[in-house]
Amino acid sequence: MDTEIQFSRLLHDYLLKTGMSESSADYINMFVLLAVVVVLAWLLDFLIWKFLRSLSVRLARRTKTNFDDLLVANRVPRYVAHIFPLLMIYELESIVFADFEYAGSIALKIILILGVLLALILIKNLLLTVRDYLRTLPQLKDKPLDSYIQVFMIFAWIGGILTIFAIITDTTIWKFFTALGAASAVILLIFKDSILGLVASIQVSINDMVRIGDWITFEKYGADGDVIEISLATVKVQNFDKTITTIPTYALVSDSFKNWRGMKASGGRRIKRALIIKQKSIKFLTAENIETLKKIELISNYLEVRNTKITTYNSENQVNKDLAINGRNLTNIGVFRKYVESYVEHHSAINKDMTLMTRQLSPTPQGIPLEIYAFSNDKRWENYEYIMADIFDHLLAALPYFNLEVFELPTTFETGKP
Repeated sequence: MDTEIQFSRLLHDYLLKTGMSESSADYINMFVLLAVVVVLAWLLDFLIWKFLRSLSVRLARRTKTNFDDLLVANRVPRYVAHIFPLLMIYELESIVFADFEYAGSIALKIILILGVLLALILIKNLLLTVRDYLRTLPQLKDKPLDSYIQVFMIFAWIGGILTIFAIITDTTIWKFFTALGAASAVILLIFKDSILGLVASIQVSINDMVRIGDWITFEKYGADGDVIEISLATVKVQNFDKTITTIPTYALVSDSFKNWRGMKASGGRRIKRALIIKQKSIKFLTAENIETLKKIELISNYLEVRNTKITTYNSENQVNKDLAINGRNLTNIGVFRKYVESYVEHHSAINKDMTLMTRQLSPTPQGIPLEIYAFSNDKRWENYEYIMADIFDHLLAALPYFNLEVFELPTTFETGKP
């Protein structure tokens, strides 16, 4: 500092000796000193950056963690290098503007504001580095880390803006806090989405409702795909057609959506589909029909045992079998239901440890729904669809063996109408 003061005095005296006026000498002295300070600051910034960069490379080679690599990737050392030139300018400002008090006060405010902005940028890049590092950890890679960073940055920017206002107006920060009470309604209106998003992000994280990588279905917003980003205000979903749907974060709390994580964590993916059987094709089985169906291996034992029990019952109770409706009987839909159940149970792609059944639902105007309720071992979408199609391909082809028909809307030719 003493060296700079002596240089300033020598320069000022030299300019006066050349016959220059006092005011002109002061101006030239200020501009020369300002140029010297700027050049020195640039050189200092360059040298410190070179040193920090070489130091970062050495540390990256010696350490096993990739945190230091992420610091460099997010330019943290570069912004740290800016601190030292700024401090130097702050110290020399009083010398450069010694004869210009008003200009010196403006320059000081600019330096302080730059310091606040530099601190905010440095904080942001440090938080981004922490986020990137935490995402490399298996237990945290699917957490909404962006939401937490945005919350921290909101408070940091609020504090930074208040500090800048305090610097410009030469007042304390506490006066701005008191003024915020009067302007709270306006602030709530401006930051409504951010506040709702903040509350929703906390609830989503605490209740573990959504993670990055989850498959969610949100019909209200047309979203059906994987969550790729969770931020303070929005959740981005990449649909299966590769489009991106943006959902407000608070909608995850206020509205209903479907998260398929439970299915992925379970032992299988549910198959729940029905064949609509035409009602007119349902009938009692005759002895000839039963003998024919006994050739089907999956139900041959069932038919043998079941038919014996029914015959014994009808004989013991002297049932008149002139009409098929009398006594106990087998029906083609009942036997087909047993066949479907046996077929699904023997299917290699079905999880036998989870719910597995074939059930008849309530009759509809179209026919009788015969529904399969089971779980496939493979939960991948394309394989799941293949398994389900493979099962129903076989069952549709098997229907004629039981003299059953699947419902179809009548065509113009069948109805006889033009």
